[in-house]
Amino acid sequence: MKCTCICIVSYISHGFSSPGNNGLYYIMQVISKLLDPKTSEHTASFVGRLVSIVITKVGNQLGENLDLMLRLVLSKMQQAETLSVMESLVMVFAQLMISNMPAVLDFLTNVPGPTGKPALEFVLTEWCSRQHLFYGNYERKVCTVALCKLLLHAIQANDTRLQEIMIQGEEVEQPTSGIRTRSKTANQPVQWTTIPVLVKIYKLLINELSNQIETNMCKAGKEDEDEEEDDWEDEDADGEEDIQLRGQTLSDLIDSMAAEFNGYDVDEEEEEDPDFSIDPTYQIDLQTYLTEFLQSLSQQACYSTFSSHHNDSEKHVLRTININV
Repeated sequence: MKCTCICIVSYISHGFSSPGNNGLYYIMQVISKLLDPKTSEHTASFVGRLVSIVITKVGNQLGENLDLMLRLVLSKMQQAETLSVMESLVMVFAQLMISNMPAVLDFLTNVPGPTGKPALEFVLTEWCSRQHLFYGNYERKVCTVALCKLLLHAIQANDTRLQEIMIQGEEVEQPTSGIRTRSKTANQPVQWTTIPVLVKIYKLLINELSNQIETNMCKAGKEDEDEEEDDWEDEDADGEEDIQLRGQTLSDLIDSMAAEFNGYDVDEEEEEDPDFSIDPTYQIDLQTYLTEFLQSLSQQACYSTFSSHHNDSEKHVLRTININV
């Protein structure tokens, strides 16, 4: 399935034209098959990128097919249990929120979800409960930027459709006496707070900023270590020729060990897709983007609505970017 999606994405990326839109017709047939509720959920593992590129490249040609695709994505989301599949499906709505916020909100408001309520509540509930677990570099960046734009839209437009949605917040700490055993845990099920979805989104953005800061600090530390190792190698180069072990130089031993692990790179980064590298969202420095977004939000009159929900770790992250909390 992955190879099929990759081939179609390449086909669309290089442009296609055929009498009667036959190319688009067959692409829709493939997407419909991948999102068919009767098929395994794993068939949708890579459909998010496919649907996203279809919307980006030929969105103006989709017509009623766009509505069909989004309904199929919604249907598949109701079945999805695997994180990679949910990440792939959420990507579709995230891309649309970046490119056409009013249209996707209108669609999700007018289409019912599994409980009969508007699908908007269902999508945001599933999305927010997993956002912190998403792992694809491009997917995580798109979803984070989409949440920023969604939060900004809700504030600027005073959108009651978003303000009325409540969602699971944080775990409630239970007072305990003595050792917490399995039987005690079973008798005291985990309880959660309920908070507005906009507050949940705000908390997810702070969490993502924390992850970005930590990741960038680790990268900077690794670069410093590499520079130190290079310095040591230069200093020891003259003495290396004198080190012998079983008739081999140290250099020979290192080369032979490296040969055993040829092609293995533990630091290998996610392969860069050329279609994503030209996406403006892909070029965003997420730490800078989130820092500026949260700093701007902290100056808004409505900020107390969000700041009243801070925990200690969130306050610490905000202080690192000079937000007084």
